[in-house]
Amino acid sequence: MAGRPGNVNQDNEAVQIEATERAMRGPRLLEAVQAGGARGGELLARGPRALPTLSVVVPVYNEASTIRTLVQRVLASPLATEVILVDDGSTDGSSAILAELEDLDRVRVLRHPANRGKGAAIRTGFSLATCDVVLVQDADLEYDPADFPKLLRPFTEAQAHVVYGSRFLRGEFARVPLLRHYVGNRVLTFLSNLTTGLSLTDMETCYKAVRRDVLQGIRLRSERFTIEPELTAKLARVPGVRIFEVPINYRGRVHAQGKKIGWRDGVSALWAIVRFAVVD
Repeated sequence: MAGRPGNVNQDNEAVQIEATERAMRGPRLLEAVQAGGARGGELLARGPRALPTLSVVVPVYNEASTIRTLVQRVLASPLATEVILVDDGSTDGSSAILAELEDLDRVRVLRHPANRGKGAAIRTGFSLATCDVVLVQDADLEYDPADFPKLLRPFTEAQAHVVYGSRFLRGEFARVPLLRHYVGNRVLTFLSNLTTGLSLTDMETCYKAVRRDVLQGIRLRSERFTIEPELTAKLARVPGVRIFEVPINYRGRVHAQGKKIGWRDGVSALWAIVRFAVVD
Protein backbone atom coordinates (compact mmCIF):
# COMPACT_ATOMS: atom_id res chain seq x y z
CA MET A 1 0.00 0.00 0.00
CA ALA A 2 1.50 3.32 -1.00
CA GLY A 3 2.57 5.70 1.73
CA ARG A 4 1.16 9.20 2.11
CA PRO A 5 3.48 11.79 0.51
CA GLY A 6 5.34 14.08 2.87
CA ASN A 7 5.01 11.91 5.98
CA VAL A 8 8.72 11.51 6.68
CA ASN A 9 8.31 10.08 10.19
CA GLN A 10 5.97 7.39 8.96
CA ASP A 11 8.25 6.55 6.03
CA ASN A 12 11.20 6.20 8.39
CA GLU A 13 9.17 3.99 10.68
CA ALA A 14 8.15 1.79 7.75
CA VAL A 15 11.79 1.36 6.80
CA GLN A 16 12.70 0.47 10.38
CA ILE A 17 9.91 -2.06 10.61
CA GLU A 18 10.88 -3.65 7.28
CA ALA A 19 14.49 -3.88 8.44
CA THR A 20 13.39 -5.49 11.68
CA GLU A 21 11.27 -7.95 9.73
CA ARG A 22 14.21 -8.99 7.56
CA ALA A 23 16.44 -9.35 10.60
CA MET A 24 13.89 -11.42 12.50
CA ARG A 25 12.77 -13.68 9.65
CA GLY A 26 15.73 -16.01 10.05
CA PRO A 27 15.42 -16.49 13.83
CA ARG A 28 11.64 -16.91 13.64
CA LEU A 29 11.90 -19.55 10.94
CA LEU A 30 14.72 -21.26 12.81
CA GLU A 31 12.57 -21.34 15.94
CA ALA A 32 9.77 -22.99 13.98
CA VAL A 33 12.20 -25.48 12.47
CA GLN A 34 13.72 -26.40 15.82
CA ALA A 35 10.27 -26.81 17.34
CA GLY A 36 9.30 -29.10 14.46
CA GLY A 37 11.62 -31.93 15.53
CA ALA A 38 12.01 -34.59 12.84
CA ARG A 39 9.97 -32.52 10.42
CA GLY A 40 12.23 -29.48 10.78
CA GLY A 41 14.14 -30.14 7.56
CA GLU A 42 10.94 -30.34 5.58
CA LEU A 43 9.70 -27.09 7.11
CA LEU A 44 12.95 -25.34 6.31
CA ALA A 45 12.81 -26.55 2.71
CA ARG A 46 9.25 -25.36 2.27
CA GLY A 47 9.60 -22.11 4.21
CA PRO A 48 7.29 -20.47 6.76
CA ARG A 49 4.22 -20.90 4.54
CA ALA A 50 4.32 -24.61 5.37
CA LEU A 51 2.35 -23.33 8.34
CA PRO A 52 -1.15 -21.97 7.68
CA THR A 53 -1.63 -18.34 6.68
CA LEU A 54 -2.47 -16.19 9.67
CA SER A 55 -4.82 -13.26 10.24
CA VAL A 56 -3.90 -11.39 13.44
CA VAL A 57 -6.87 -9.44 14.84
CA VAL A 58 -5.88 -6.65 17.25
CA PRO A 59 -8.64 -4.86 19.21
CA VAL A 60 -7.38 -1.38 20.13
CA TYR A 61 -8.83 0.91 22.76
CA ASN A 62 -6.63 3.69 24.16
CA GLU A 63 -3.29 1.94 23.63
CA ALA A 64 -1.27 4.89 22.27
CA SER A 65 1.72 4.01 24.44
CA THR A 66 2.07 0.46 23.08
CA ILE A 67 0.38 0.10 19.68
CA ARG A 68 3.40 1.12 17.56
CA THR A 69 5.66 -1.37 19.31
CA LEU A 70 3.04 -4.10 19.16
CA VAL A 71 2.52 -3.72 15.41
CA GLN A 72 6.27 -3.74 14.86
CA ARG A 73 6.58 -7.00 16.81
CA VAL A 74 3.72 -8.62 14.92
CA LEU A 75 5.09 -7.56 11.53
CA ALA A 76 8.49 -8.93 12.54
CA SER A 77 6.96 -12.40 12.18
CA PRO A 78 6.78 -13.64 8.59
CA LEU A 79 3.93 -15.88 9.76
CA ALA A 80 1.57 -12.90 10.14
CA THR A 81 -0.03 -12.73 6.70
CA GLU A 82 -2.38 -9.88 7.58
CA VAL A 83 -2.79 -7.67 10.64
CA ILE A 84 -6.29 -6.31 11.26
CA LEU A 85 -6.33 -3.42 13.74
CA VAL A 86 -9.78 -2.49 15.06
CA ASP A 87 -9.92 0.94 16.68
CA ASP A 88 -12.77 0.68 19.20
CA GLY A 89 -13.45 4.37 19.63
CA SER A 90 -10.08 5.35 21.13
CA THR A 91 -9.77 8.82 22.62
CA ASP A 92 -6.08 8.94 23.64
CA GLY A 93 -4.33 9.45 20.31
CA SER A 94 -4.38 5.80 19.23
CA SER A 95 -6.54 6.71 16.23
CA ALA A 96 -3.92 9.07 14.81
CA ILE A 97 -1.23 6.42 15.22
CA LEU A 98 -3.39 3.83 13.49
CA ALA A 99 -3.93 6.25 10.60
CA GLU A 100 -0.17 6.16 10.02
CA LEU A 101 0.20 2.41 10.54
CA GLU A 102 -2.48 1.51 8.01
CA ASP A 103 -0.10 2.47 5.20
CA LEU A 104 2.20 -0.43 6.11
CA ASP A 105 2.14 -3.64 4.10
CA ARG A 106 -0.03 -6.39 5.60
CA VAL A 107 -1.88 -3.91 7.84
CA ARG A 108 -5.60 -3.06 7.69
CA VAL A 109 -7.32 -0.62 10.04
CA LEU A 110 -11.02 -0.71 10.87
CA ARG A 111 -12.82 1.80 13.08
CA HIS A 112 -15.77 1.92 15.45
CA PRO A 113 -17.11 5.48 15.79
CA ALA A 114 -17.65 4.92 19.53
CA ASN A 115 -16.35 2.45 22.10
CA ARG A 116 -18.34 -0.78 21.96
CA GLY A 117 -16.09 -3.21 23.83
CA LYS A 118 -13.40 -5.79 23.17
CA GLY A 119 -15.86 -8.43 22.02
CA ALA A 120 -17.36 -6.12 19.42
CA ALA A 121 -13.89 -5.21 18.12
CA ILE A 122 -12.91 -8.87 17.88
CA ARG A 123 -16.12 -9.73 16.03
CA THR A 124 -15.46 -6.93 13.55
CA GLY A 125 -11.96 -8.23 12.93
CA PHE A 126 -13.14 -11.84 12.59
CA SER A 127 -15.71 -10.84 9.98
CA LEU A 128 -13.05 -9.45 7.64
CA ALA A 129 -10.22 -11.95 8.20
CA THR A 130 -9.18 -13.82 5.05
CA CYS A 131 -6.48 -16.32 6.14
CA ASP A 132 -6.52 -20.00 7.10
CA VAL A 133 -6.21 -19.27 10.83
CA VAL A 134 -7.41 -16.26 12.83
CA LEU A 135 -5.64 -15.21 16.04
CA VAL A 136 -6.51 -12.55 18.62
CA GLN A 137 -3.60 -10.34 19.72
CA ASP A 138 -4.00 -7.78 22.51
CA ALA A 139 -2.38 -4.39 21.88
CA ASP A 140 -0.80 -4.08 25.32
CA LEU A 141 2.45 -6.09 24.91
CA GLU A 142 1.43 -8.76 27.43
CA TYR A 143 1.54 -11.46 24.75
CA ASP A 144 4.59 -12.17 22.59
CA PRO A 145 4.23 -12.60 18.79
CA ALA A 146 7.41 -14.71 18.91
CA ASP A 147 5.02 -17.47 20.06
CA PHE A 148 3.23 -17.57 16.68
CA PRO A 149 5.16 -20.69 15.50
CA LYS A 150 4.13 -22.62 18.62
CA LEU A 151 0.51 -21.63 18.14
CA LEU A 152 0.45 -22.63 14.47
CA ARG A 153 2.30 -25.96 14.61
CA PRO A 154 -0.70 -28.01 15.88
CA PHE A 155 -2.68 -26.98 12.81
CA THR A 156 -0.24 -28.75 10.49
CA GLU A 157 1.08 -31.48 12.78
CA ALA A 158 -2.12 -32.52 14.57
CA GLN A 159 -4.92 -31.21 12.32
CA ALA A 160 -6.07 -28.86 15.07
CA HIS A 161 -9.16 -26.73 14.67
CA VAL A 162 -8.38 -24.49 17.66
CA VAL A 163 -5.20 -23.72 19.63
CA TYR A 164 -5.15 -21.84 22.94
CA GLY A 165 -1.97 -20.25 24.26
CA SER A 166 -1.93 -21.01 27.98
CA ARG A 167 -0.27 -18.72 30.51
CA PHE A 168 -0.29 -21.55 33.05
CA LEU A 169 1.53 -24.16 30.96
CA ARG A 170 4.80 -22.40 31.61
CA GLY A 171 6.79 -21.11 28.66
CA GLU A 172 10.29 -19.70 28.88
CA PHE A 173 9.08 -16.95 31.20
CA ALA A 174 5.91 -15.53 32.72
CA ARG A 175 5.39 -12.68 35.12
CA VAL A 176 4.02 -14.01 38.41
CA PRO A 177 0.37 -12.86 38.55
CA LEU A 178 -1.26 -11.22 41.51
CA LEU A 179 -3.05 -13.82 43.61
CA ARG A 180 -6.50 -12.37 42.92
CA HIS A 181 -5.90 -12.49 39.17
CA TYR A 182 -4.58 -16.04 39.37
CA VAL A 183 -7.50 -17.27 41.47
CA GLY A 184 -10.01 -15.43 39.29
CA ASN A 185 -8.65 -16.99 36.10
CA ARG A 186 -8.54 -20.44 37.66
CA VAL A 187 -12.12 -20.22 38.93
CA LEU A 188 -13.47 -18.99 35.59
CA THR A 189 -11.56 -21.66 33.68
CA PHE A 190 -12.78 -24.40 36.05
CA LEU A 191 -16.42 -23.33 35.75
CA SER A 192 -16.09 -23.03 31.98
CA ASN A 193 -14.64 -26.54 31.83
CA LEU A 194 -17.59 -27.87 33.86
CA THR A 195 -20.03 -26.54 31.26
CA THR A 196 -18.04 -27.36 28.11
CA GLY A 197 -16.51 -30.72 29.06
CA LEU A 198 -13.05 -29.43 28.18
CA SER A 199 -9.96 -29.50 30.42
CA LEU A 200 -8.39 -26.16 29.53
CA THR A 201 -5.85 -24.56 31.84
CA ASP A 202 -6.51 -20.98 30.62
CA MET A 203 -9.93 -20.20 29.16
CA GLU A 204 -9.40 -16.44 29.53
CA THR A 205 -6.23 -16.29 27.44
CA CYS A 206 -6.09 -13.73 24.67
CA TYR A 207 -4.20 -16.13 22.40
CA LYS A 208 -6.97 -18.12 20.77
CA ALA A 209 -6.10 -19.31 17.26
CA VAL A 210 -9.03 -20.72 15.29
CA ARG A 211 -9.40 -22.03 11.77
CA ARG A 212 -11.41 -19.48 9.82
CA ASP A 213 -13.82 -22.09 8.45
CA VAL A 214 -14.66 -23.05 12.04
CA LEU A 215 -15.22 -19.42 13.03
CA GLN A 216 -17.58 -18.94 10.12
CA GLY A 217 -19.79 -21.70 11.50
CA ILE A 218 -20.49 -20.01 14.85
CA ARG A 219 -22.34 -16.84 15.76
CA LEU A 220 -20.80 -14.59 18.41
CA ARG A 221 -22.80 -11.97 20.31
CA SER A 222 -20.62 -10.57 23.10
CA GLU A 223 -19.69 -6.91 23.08
CA ARG A 224 -17.20 -6.90 25.95
CA PHE A 225 -14.84 -9.30 27.75
CA THR A 226 -17.50 -12.03 27.84
CA ILE A 227 -16.28 -12.87 24.33
CA GLU A 228 -13.78 -15.26 26.00
CA PRO A 229 -16.26 -17.69 27.65
CA GLU A 230 -18.69 -17.31 24.76
CA LEU A 231 -16.13 -18.24 22.13
CA THR A 232 -14.92 -21.16 24.23
CA ALA A 233 -18.43 -22.48 24.81
CA LYS A 234 -19.36 -22.30 21.14
CA LEU A 235 -16.10 -23.79 19.90
CA ALA A 236 -16.56 -26.71 22.30
CA ARG A 237 -19.92 -27.48 20.67
CA VAL A 238 -18.52 -27.78 17.14
CA PRO A 239 -18.88 -31.47 16.13
CA GLY A 240 -15.52 -33.23 16.05
CA VAL A 241 -13.59 -30.12 17.10
CA ARG A 242 -9.94 -30.67 18.05
CA ILE A 243 -8.73 -28.11 20.62
CA PHE A 244 -5.10 -27.88 21.71
CA GLU A 245 -3.15 -25.82 24.25
CA VAL A 246 0.48 -24.71 24.02
CA PRO A 247 2.59 -22.83 26.61
CA ILE A 248 3.20 -19.17 25.88
CA ASN A 249 5.33 -16.40 27.32
CA TYR A 250 3.46 -13.71 29.18
CA ARG A 251 4.27 -10.28 30.63
CA GLY A 252 1.21 -9.27 32.62
CA ARG A 253 0.57 -5.64 33.44
CA VAL A 254 -1.48 -4.06 36.24
CA HIS A 255 -4.19 -1.40 36.22
CA ALA A 256 -1.67 1.36 36.86
CA GLN A 257 -0.07 0.39 33.53
CA GLY A 258 -3.37 0.49 31.66
CA LYS A 259 -4.92 -2.94 32.23
CA LYS A 260 -8.66 -2.59 31.62
CA ILE A 261 -10.32 -5.75 32.88
CA GLY A 262 -11.71 -5.54 36.44
CA TRP A 263 -13.80 -7.43 38.97
CA ARG A 264 -17.05 -6.44 37.26
CA ASP A 265 -15.82 -8.18 34.12
CA GLY A 266 -15.19 -11.28 36.23
CA VAL A 267 -18.79 -11.23 37.43
CA SER A 268 -19.98 -10.77 33.85
CA ALA A 269 -17.82 -13.72 32.78
CA LEU A 270 -19.44 -15.92 35.46
CA TRP A 271 -22.86 -15.03 34.13
CA ALA A 272 -21.72 -15.60 30.54
CA ILE A 273 -20.41 -19.08 31.38
CA VAL A 274 -23.86 -20.02 32.70
CA ARG A 275 -25.71 -18.27 29.90
CA PHE A 276 -23.80 -19.75 27.01
CA ALA A 277 -23.99 -23.21 28.55
CA VAL A 278 -27.74 -23.22 27.98
CA VAL A 279 -28.46 -20.68 25.21
CA ASP A 280 -26.82 -19.61 21.98
